[in-house]
Amino acid sequence: LMVGVNGSGKTTTAAKLAMLFQKEGKEVIFGAADTYRAAAIDQLQVWGDRLNVPVIAGQPGGDSAAVAYDSIQRGISKKADIVIIDTAGRSHTRFNLMEELKKVHRVTGKALPGAPSATWLVLDATTGQNALQQAKAFKEAVKVDGIILTKLDSSAKGGITFAIQKELNIPILFAGLGETPEDLLPFDKNAFIKGILS
Repeated sequence: LMVGVNGSGKTTTAAKLAMLFQKEGKEVIFGAADTYRAAAIDQLQVWGDRLNVPVIAGQPGGDSAAVAYDSIQRGISKKADIVIIDTAGRSHTRFNLMEELKKVHRVTGKALPGAPSATWLVLDATTGQNALQQAKAFKEAVKVDGIILTKLDSSAKGGITFAIQKELNIPILFAGLGETPEDLLPFDKNAFIKGILS
């Protein structure tokens, strides 16, 4: 389950993850549970076509939890290894949107006991101090168990990750360093610290 605020890069990151999993020989399915943003389903479909990954989608403006449920059911029936559910970007301060995300999280567990097996927060490295508040809110709502830092190719140093680690103890799993599917790497803390200090 991919979560985060608007513009953090969730959809592109979902595509990058799919490519990494495919390189490991895994079958991937996308769930287009961002039913709000104009062209979000289309954007995921473009990636699906490029990477040969099936995309399960509903109607624009439809129930995102239903899309998540259907995606997992399709994954089970197709014997896929991984279902990546791309949720709508939402402000961590909007109560109703966070409640909806909790519903998506709950419904995945109805589709498959124990799901989601991972909830990853996509954080824009250029966000600064606000990233800590975002991480806190998402962790409280949906038990985030990993962070993917995006836009580390910009001038952002991503120093807020130290505060997130200290206060929330959520591991940083991947770093996004560009726009192409190959630009997602396992997070290397030594290289990251070296980059900050240089």
